[in-house]
Amino acid sequence: MDRIIFKQKERIGYLTLNRPDKYNAFDTKMLCEFEAFITARLYDNSVSVIILDGGDAKGFCAGLDMQTLGPEIFAMQPAEAYNAQARLSRMMLGLRKIPQPVICCVHGAAAGIGFSLSMASDIRILAEDARFSAAYINIGLGGADMASSYFLPRLIGSGRANEFLLTGNWMEAKEAMNLGFASRIVPKEKMIEAATQLATEMTQKNPLGLRMTKEAININIDAGGLEACLQMEDRNQMMLAFGMHINPLKKD
Repeated sequence: MDRIIFKQKERIGYLTLNRPDKYNAFDTKMLCEFEAFITARLYDNSVSVIILDGGDAKGFCAGLDMQTLGPEIFAMQPAEAYNAQARLSRMMLGLRKIPQPVICCVHGAAAGIGFSLSMASDIRILAEDARFSAAYINIGLGGADMASSYFLPRLIGSGRANEFLLTGNWMEAKEAMNLGFASRIVPKEKMIEAATQLATEMTQKNPLGLRMTKEAININIDAGGLEACLQMEDRNQMMLAFGMHINPLKKD
């Protein structure tokens, strides 16, 4: 793989988007490599946490490569174009389906797919110059694309999310923090360090507990009510307790 780079240090995986000359915009090869990465992580118990960043590019990710993949999709027959659209959007689902929590480090612009990759991650750490745009609507498409209409209202509420999706306007780092979109802002050169500290803390937890916490959070976002949420939590806790050979009824 050369469009993305994956390295592992102990139980932490470092995934870097690697098209700096193209602002990390996604072309076909990058899409294929990202799909392969997701598939490889689904049953990878050697990695507990993944840190995603934009590497040496000027910004995190400019979205779809409108010089190559964009025109290719628009030139396809409808069924082929639909398949291409589905492949791109399922990257976001893939980030949620893999068991490892994903910490996304964003510097500069995260537009279109870049915005959605950050939303699909579990934790967001921003550089001071980070900014986000649902740029889909700015190129003549709908503003609801690549899971943006799912994630953004859940992250910041529909009032502000609607504005960003309907206008394609930029959300700056400080505003993102104020809206609860991200967990912290740090200098760009400190992002990986801050993410590694968080990831290291996570790797000290029960690996299965970490995985099931991510699973419960994602499922309960869509749960119909409190009872369904409690059932998921109760199931997880008892599975973990007995999995560790702990008898919760045993008295000291």
